[in-house]
Amino acid sequence: MVRVETPISYIAKRWTPSVRTAKRAALTAVVMSVFIIITGGAVRLTGSGLGCDTWPKCTDDSLFATPEQGLHGAIEFGNRMLTYVLSAAVGWAIIAARSLKPRRRGLTRLAWSQFWLVMGNAVIGGITVWAGLNPWSVAGHFLLANCLLTVTVVTWVRIGEGEGAPRPRAPKPVRQLSWAVVATSVVLIALGTTVTGSGKHAGDSSDVPRMPWDWSAAAHVHAIAAWVVCALAVAMWFALRVVDAPADTRARARDLLVVLLAQGFIGYVQYFNDVPEILVGLHMLGSSLMWISVLRLLLSMRERPAVGTGPVPGQAAGLPEPVTAAG
Repeated sequence: MVRVETPISYIAKRWTPSVRTAKRAALTAVVMSVFIIITGGAVRLTGSGLGCDTWPKCTDDSLFATPEQGLHGAIEFGNRMLTYVLSAAVGWAIIAARSLKPRRRGLTRLAWSQFWLVMGNAVIGGITVWAGLNPWSVAGHFLLANCLLTVTVVTWVRIGEGEGAPRPRAPKPVRQLSWAVVATSVVLIALGTTVTGSGKHAGDSSDVPRMPWDWSAAAHVHAIAAWVVCALAVAMWFALRVVDAPADTRARARDLLVVLLAQGFIGYVQYFNDVPEILVGLHMLGSSLMWISVLRLLLSMRERPAVGTGPVPGQAAGLPEPVTAAG
């Protein structure tokens, strides 16, 4: 059977990027994932969510925004065009991951999953327009964008690692605590969508439905979850110092605390000032930075060296010896 060579495999045969170049490609996808979240928020905060009447066209008769749609149409259409920029960034990450030598199939699959998440979220975005900015589909659109951010961050980190079995860099209770930080952060982000879905920034000047509960009550529940995440982050910072964890892991815990403090400050200021648009936008940026910090902290709890290289780090500190392929 004749095997058809794809454009990506053609490039991979003739180009071998350095790890540094591949990491830059993956980081570009991370940055664009954050940027598309922020610009998506800007569409809603400027009331431009229905600036384009339909999807995938902007109107029934035009693929592009028309002068009659004014600024709102231009903003919504501009955000749609940014999807192509995001796709280009993801495409670069896929090509770089596929072209690394030796070939890393798991990493390539991870990079490709970014593409499918972008396509899936584009469809959900279209459904959101068809549904007249239904708050549940808006929330799903935002959460899937965070799934994309998750995969881009993991890809970015994994490119700098080897393909060996994961080796712990902290005792098991500390690693479990990092998973607790991840779980509560997921709850925090999800609860944030309930605040948005019941709040005043519906995304359009028309009568857009809201989630069926009191906005202030949703904000208070969201704040409680934020305090839980902060408490766990402080506990993590102390625990890593007690067990003398590697310096970079302790730095990740410090970074998370800084982001949480800034995010909490913005959250309370916006709440007591009738949620002005600029602060809501900054809060969305803070949400992305918080999630990136949480993921980097979790991933720093282990390392994946090249197969068969180096001693087991942390063994002198009483960490369990990893199980080898031979068992």
